[in-house]
Amino acid sequence: MFVFPSSAGAFHLLALRSGDHCFGYENRCPHFGVPLAARDAQLIVKPHLSVSCNTHYARFRWQDGFCESGDCAGEYLPAVALAVRDGIVCFV
Repeated sequence: MFVFPSSAGAFHLLALRSGDHCFGYENRCPHFGVPLAARDAQLIVKPHLSVSCNTHYARFRWQDGFCESGDCAGEYLPAVALAVRDGIVCFV
């Protein structure tokens, strides 16, 4: 998780990497608008499969941010375009 301060308020990015693939999402649950976790250590992750909100335990697919279960089932985490270039994760 990364935080980017701005004049409009902080932007919280969740970056999930699986090999040469990187998936980026805004760290904001579509159910309540709260971060999936306040700190990295609190994030509920099944590597390469899913990430869950630790407030209401909604579970999102790693590869597309789709909510498979929970109060926001059928919704998506807001996507952020990322790519891996020369081993470094970059905004696209």
